[in-house]
Amino acid sequence: MPDTVETVAEIGELALLNRLRPFCADVVGDDGALLKVASDRQLVVTTDVLTDSVHFSDRTTPPHSVGWRATAANLSDLAAMGAAPLGITIGLGLPPQTTWPWVQALYQGITDCLTQHGGAIIGGDLCRANQRTVSVTALGQVQPAQAIFRHTAVPGMTVVTTGRHGLSRAGLAILLESENLDSTATDPKQTQWPDPAQWIKAHQYPVPRFDAIAHLQSIHPYPTVTGMDSSDGLANALLQISQRSAIGMNIEQSHLSIPAELIEFAGAKKALEWTLYGGEDFELVLCLPKAIAGQFVAACKGAIAIGTTTDSGIVQLHSPNSSIKSIKHQSFEHFS
Repeated sequence: MPDTVETVAEIGELALLNRLRPFCADVVGDDGALLKVASDRQLVVTTDVLTDSVHFSDRTTPPHSVGWRATAANLSDLAAMGAAPLGITIGLGLPPQTTWPWVQALYQGITDCLTQHGGAIIGGDLCRANQRTVSVTALGQVQPAQAIFRHTAVPGMTVVTTGRHGLSRAGLAILLESENLDSTATDPKQTQWPDPAQWIKAHQYPVPRFDAIAHLQSIHPYPTVTGMDSSDGLANALLQISQRSAIGMNIEQSHLSIPAELIEFAGAKKALEWTLYGGEDFELVLCLPKAIAGQFVAACKGAIAIGTTTDSGIVQLHSPNSSIKSIKHQSFEHFS
């Protein structure tokens, strides 16, 4: 007979905690963790919550990927502040029927992301829940002069992103295989894609852009940098910076670097929609002084200049046919 797969209800909370202890730093075991922050640094704290059937599902995200994405989302927020990671805490809500292999793979994904990008598991909590929920709080440190905010942009800066957008949303569409594409799009089942696995990887295994922050911090003197990450979509990031800094932006559609394969897959209209509003790409959106922007784009892998800041107070998209339209909020949650 095949071995029975244990559930968390059968294991029990204390035994489950003991099984998870090898994934954690040595500080775990008391009521709290004591962390040292360098004397010339400030503490940065951020939290992100992922919920089953909203942010992930067994259909699109294996548990290892759930752990990686939950961790990467928080590390990306640290990077967006110019901070280096110190550690994370994990709040886990699990239905009783959740299996041990699912939890084990989740924590392995968390550990693999931390091993690659920095930090350690330094605490957390487990509780019974009707729906699987993963809440991660990340702690980092930053030199005050190098902290990145959303409110410091001025007219005349160059708007830069650290990579293309829309690929995570395309990966999700491939995983779901149920996206209603434009009539101009090629049938995905009859198209030979160069490497669709890269789009799926973009969705399941995003990369926090600490490399981009390292490039910025190597510039002397350190420039004025405004920015945030694009986890809620490129348009959302542009609008947030615009509102917080009380500036406008002229964004060139031709500079967004939408891959031809994405246009072929989804159609031009939907490819642009995914680029602006798809979300979960976890790139950085930065406003840099013009003299610095070119240097940064040349040094940072994947970085592209997409526009300039203005005093108009409006974020405008300039298309190749010379039409101009305002970028507006389009909020939604991914139902994976």
